[in-house]
Amino acid sequence: MPALGADMETGRLVQWLVHEGDRVGRGDVVAVVETHKGAIDVEIFLDGVIRDLAPLGQDMKVGAVLARVESVDELPSSAEPALPAGTWVPVSQRPQAALTAFATSAGLPPGGATAVSSAVPAPGRRLLASPAARRRASELGVKLEELRGSGVGGTIALADVERAAESATSAHVEPVVAATAVPPPGWRGFDPSQMRQAIAAAMGHSKREIPHYYLSSQVDFHAAQTWLLDYNRDREPEQRLLPAALLLKATALALRELPDFNGFYQDGAFRAGAGIHVGWAVALRGGGLVAPAIHDADRLALPELMSALRDLVQRARAGGLRSSELTDPTVTVTSLGERGAESVWGVIYPPQVAIIGFGRVVERPWVVEGLVVPHPLVQVSLAADHRVSDGHQGGRLLAAIDRVLQRPEKL
Repeated sequence: MPALGADMETGRLVQWLVHEGDRVGRGDVVAVVETHKGAIDVEIFLDGVIRDLAPLGQDMKVGAVLARVESVDELPSSAEPALPAGTWVPVSQRPQAALTAFATSAGLPPGGATAVSSAVPAPGRRLLASPAARRRASELGVKLEELRGSGVGGTIALADVERAAESATSAHVEPVVAATAVPPPGWRGFDPSQMRQAIAAAMGHSKREIPHYYLSSQVDFHAAQTWLLDYNRDREPEQRLLPAALLLKATALALRELPDFNGFYQDGAFRAGAGIHVGWAVALRGGGLVAPAIHDADRLALPELMSALRDLVQRARAGGLRSSELTDPTVTVTSLGERGAESVWGVIYPPQVAIIGFGRVVERPWVVEGLVVPHPLVQVSLAADHRVSDGHQGGRLLAAIDRVLQRPEKL
């Protein structure tokens, strides 16, 4: 059972997306675990054959064994041959190793070759669905492989499943049960009050154990806003950038300069992050908050970053996050957006060592070359761990964010 954040103690296994004896690889999504943050796709970090699957419906402590993976070295030498990519064969007539190879070559999601009940989707068709959609499809007897998703990248959302079920009912079509696990009796679903309690416990621990210090700075957003308006002018709405993309990229580039704010304090020492994986705080519609990671944010171009941000927010609110997005953020950014307050003071999410906050952009008097003119300003705040850094370094980080935002064309 993975630790999906410092505020998690137990999780409930609600769905297996693989079967006993399936070949799995690093990064494959193999199970769905329900936590106070919702249903989370659990990825695997080993290559081999999966064995001894834990039964569904159990509340399990972090670190408990969900399954055993038989390593590749332990496999029999007479492995089944894979079929050529593009070969269409019913699942019931294909060896498991060939299914895995086919799924990989066809661009299917991990487990996609074994999650359907009759046939492998045609090459190029990606079976992407949120955990909430998968659960509802099982309940309503809807076959996911027959749906066209309305989400980002064709992801099947909960609404797609419910529309399909309504159409089937109105046409008096007998539903066909998909070969995915039905949530066990007593499955609780998302509980906002439970999430709020977990957040409070984690933040209380953070304030007791981490010696916070706070800094803030006002940043002139005129150059960034002017460049953004020009960039978006002739683009379709889905191709436009939001200010959040610029704030996120500026933060990531500043953290590249000052890596002491990007990492973890564990076992009495600071450990730098392997990459700049920015946890973006997302407010959930039912209440509560999650901060999944946008991996290697400093390396993404602005359009890629905007696409990743839209996708992350949508999946966070639809219940489609992956375990890696919750276990490895190296820093957190919270942005209150256009309808938020003018400033925000964050609480560090352990074992991270910093949280950066952005208030909403507001127009205020600003002195430019001796003249007072109206300019858009944004308040940037930093809460950091005094065991790792100090105010001088923190001031340099805020100054770096400011400097980068003054040259938006370089982002």
